[in-house]
Amino acid sequence: MATAQFQPDGAIPIIDIGNYLAGKPGALDQAAAELRFALENVGFYIIRGHGVPQEQIDGAFAAAAAFHAQPIEAKMALKINEHNVGYLPMRGNTLRTSEIQKDTKPNANEAFFAKRDLPADHPDVIANKRFRPMNPWPQNVPGFREAVVAYSTSLERLALSLLPIYARALELAADHFDAAFSDPQYTLRLTHYPEQPVRAEDEFGLAPHVDTSFMTLLAQNDVPGLSIRSRDGDWIDAPSIPGTFIVNGGEMLRRWTNDRFLATPHRVINRSGRERYAVPFFFDCNIDQPIKPVPTCTSPDNPPKFPETTYMEYMIWYQNRNYDAVTGKTGGA
Repeated sequence: MATAQFQPDGAIPIIDIGNYLAGKPGALDQAAAELRFALENVGFYIIRGHGVPQEQIDGAFAAAAAFHAQPIEAKMALKINEHNVGYLPMRGNTLRTSEIQKDTKPNANEAFFAKRDLPADHPDVIANKRFRPMNPWPQNVPGFREAVVAYSTSLERLALSLLPIYARALELAADHFDAAFSDPQYTLRLTHYPEQPVRAEDEFGLAPHVDTSFMTLLAQNDVPGLSIRSRDGDWIDAPSIPGTFIVNGGEMLRRWTNDRFLATPHRVINRSGRERYAVPFFFDCNIDQPIKPVPTCTSPDNPPKFPETTYMEYMIWYQNRNYDAVTGKTGGA
């Protein structure tokens, strides 16, 4: 059966999902119990035995480095738009939605965002539906599009395979989330963090925040920088275990579970002396799916804590608050 290493308070549990993916008897409910522990107590977990080919993971990191090695003019030609795809310039966003750190400087990173690779004749593309665009691809980075699409496809497959574990962790039928994630939204962010040998107290590669997502999958990075805030307020450096993914929930998962599963703050500071690249994959439900607590997370004594929303509604609000490169805001709150 799948085994989790239940760590001391604040550390990140490790779950091997190999037996679950192989269909071994009892592995689903065992993994669900371990995931429940992780998301109720830490908000992060690490998975091994996930089946994503290492060459695709390496390809995603290589694509990130190759994209950001381009001249700034080539990157700015793909500047991020209202659909949240394209190039986010260095210090192009300022986190204003953090509950634990206010008034930070713009983040010291640059990124390229890609969503599902929709064709020009897709009905949502033709209708210019928000967050359902064609991706803008660089013209002079050989193999970039192929690497990004291959990696995103594998990560979508992995995320979908984890949904029954989430359902059972919430005492629901294993197929509970199937309809809500029949055409899921996802975003791959290819991020470059320059070294920050000297920094102000309110300056970060990525300021303390929680993700927006139902689930974020982050391939391990041999260049450190990510740290996670424990429930007692300490910052813990995330371990780097080759061949694994760090997984966490965000605001969408909080809403689905009525605050039962944690959305844990985390940050990035690159003091490594090297350039750092990261390829987080943000996974969410269908774009117009109502997001409200599942039946096992409410009761007369525990009513819904958040207003009902959708991915589109929430992400429009979030982008307007944080993405200066789209809105034209500068710094500050």
